[in-house]
Amino acid sequence: MESSQKTSTGLKVGLGILLVLFLGTAFYTSKLYNDKQETEKVLVGEKKQIQHELDNMLVQYDEAIAESKVKNQDLIAARERIQGLMDSLKVSQTSVNSLWRYKKKFLALQEEMDVLMKENDRLKGENEYLASSLDSTQVQLAERTMFTDSLLVQNTELATVVKDASALQTVGLIGMGVIERSSGKQIPTERARRSDKIKICFTVAKNTIAESGDKELYVQVIDPKNNILGSNDQLQFDDQVLNYSLISRFNYENRNLNICEYISAADDQKFEEGRYKINVFNDKELISTSEFTMK
Repeated sequence: MESSQKTSTGLKVGLGILLVLFLGTAFYTSKLYNDKQETEKVLVGEKKQIQHELDNMLVQYDEAIAESKVKNQDLIAARERIQGLMDSLKVSQTSVNSLWRYKKKFLALQEEMDVLMKENDRLKGENEYLASSLDSTQVQLAERTMFTDSLLVQNTELATVVKDASALQTVGLIGMGVIERSSGKQIPTERARRSDKIKICFTVAKNTIAESGDKELYVQVIDPKNNILGSNDQLQFDDQVLNYSLISRFNYENRNLNICEYISAADDQKFEEGRYKINVFNDKELISTSEFTMK
């Protein structure tokens, strides 16, 4: 009889322990679920906020581009980067890690926009002043000169803007035809037939995270007939082939580095009239693009 009572008591104690464990597990599971729901709600809200801010930035870029009398390739390229980030954000998974990456890119684009808008306002003010003191022909010439100079100034101002924290980036990419005198002096020209060389200039941006040392970037110049100028060599990346005009080699010391490269006209040939496109690749990744026209 006593043994039966002990057995009954043991069963009751065991059932009590199981009940406590079950209730504890249910409470913990419920708490985890509620925490997950709350986290997802916060992340969705932050994602919408980033999308809203990016929309506002697009509107500002559209207004600046529409108001600019001179086509500013940096404004257009910056707008395309924002649109690309928005498209990527729309299809991305809502997680802490992915949202943090998008926040970093958003902050970098916001910093870039502040610099570009400030420079754009400065150029507009100077253009208005020139328009009041020069005739229309002089104004057009001054605007082209100012635009070229402004790109060189922006090389330093935009040097801190990067898309990938560990990869080299370039800013201020420009191309132009030049006449080269026997003394070595170079004179910029818009005339294709008078150009001895095509000059390509850009700035490798400051990046304290990137590894310093000897580096190389691939420059691709495409003429109006869709021919790749220069050496037109090939580089194989898995299933991708890159045709490039030249390799820009330099020693990188984690600070702004201005680089200019040249492509000469083929023997007994002249450069074609029309629009030229310049692309700069870091391995297979396109990191900068620009266009210029020769008459």
